Amino acid sequence: MPLGSQPVGRRERNKQQKLDRITAAARELFAERGVDEVTTQEIADKADIGAGTLFLYAKTKGELLLLVQNSTYADALAEGRAAAEGIPDLLDAVMAIVRPVVECNRKQVDNGRTYLREIVFGDPEEPHHRDALGLTVQTEMAIADVLQRDDHITPDDAATLAHIVSAIMFVSMAATINMTNPVDDIVKDITNQVRVLLPH
Repeated sequence: MPLGSQPVGRRERNKQQKLDRITAAARELFAERGVDEVTTQEIADKADIGAGTLFLYAKTKGELLLLVQNSTYADALAEGRAAAEGIPDLLDAVMAIVRPVVECNRKQVDNGRTYLREIVFGDPEEPHHRDALGLTVQTEMAIADVLQRDDHITPDDAATLAHIVSAIMFVSMAATINMTNPVDDIVKDITNQVRVLLPH
């Protein structure tokens, strides 16, 4: 074993442990009070690290929110993909993917809306922002895969339709008019719009 390999392994483990503590602290504080009411110093204190160390892992509070929400989004997408596999109807299968994403975004409405804003306006050079954008691409790919079950929908059309569905979902979750609406109302609104897009 090379002499340098052991300290690198320990360093990586320490980095991962700090990242896990930061994620847990931010998740708990954001869930309790909302992202706007929490300071980065509070997150650093709860994670038992210095504020300077915190900024090595996420440069802004928006990036911290992306870090926290991305893992929830990834779980929701996996749940939706699995559910869609067993559903033959195209619309129902697409909505099986959409519903868990909407549910995870609405657990804390202000955080969910801020997360969407960060995806649109955040810095794509930041790693957690890149991860969030990657999740939106994966969502569109999952929807396109479902749509391609219909022989009349070409791969290009499926990709375009999936992009439109993603935009509908995004606007429905972010719109101020829907701020107080429950998940079922938002899903129904998205369903009604997607129904018009799909072949009859």
